Amino acid sequence: MDGNGLDWNRILRDQWEWHWTHQVRARLEGLTDEEYFWSPVPDPWNVRPLGSSPTPMAAGGGDFTIDFAYPEPTPTPFTTIAWRLGHVIVGVLAVRNATHFAAPAASYDTWEYAGTAATALDQLDAQIDTWLAGVRGLGEDGLRVPLGDKEPYPELPMADLVQHIHRELIHHTSEICLLRDLYLHTNARRGA
Repeated sequence: MDGNGLDWNRILRDQWEWHWTHQVRARLEGLTDEEYFWSPVPDPWNVRPLGSSPTPMAAGGGDFTIDFAYPEPTPTPFTTIAWRLGHVIVGVLAVRNATHFAAPAASYDTWEYAGTAATALDQLDAQIDTWLAGVRGLGEDGLRVPLGDKEPYPELPMADLVQHIHRELIHHTSEICLLRDLYLHTNARRGA
């Protein structure tokens, strides 16, 4: 705890942990494979069986790949729940867990993307647990350490990265929950 009596590590963790525990995780329960891959628009970016991506740079190291292009087309394609979970699991969490918390190496190119909603949620749970344990282990002093060459802004302290990752998690998981609502209401109107 710092001289002001505030536990900044707990405060930063709570920014995401409370949202995850009290809002997001329960909303992800029961996610079906149909929802996972569903899109309300044609030609979205998605997670697809190896060799079936319409994009020039599909990435992945297993039986499924994630659609990708660089530079991104304009407008950027719509992304499915599967794609958004893949982004959160790999780009937001697994890469950072590997870089900062000694988790196994991870990249978009080598990741084994989930071919089912249940597998994706298992991957998400594991990466969230690793992230929160890593942040907890930083204590107060670890939050002040500059990121160095591990991140694009090396002069910033780890606390800035923690806050950024939590904003990303809140942002993307909110999108996923909205897509679930849209799926439910779209299919309810069709009598599904």
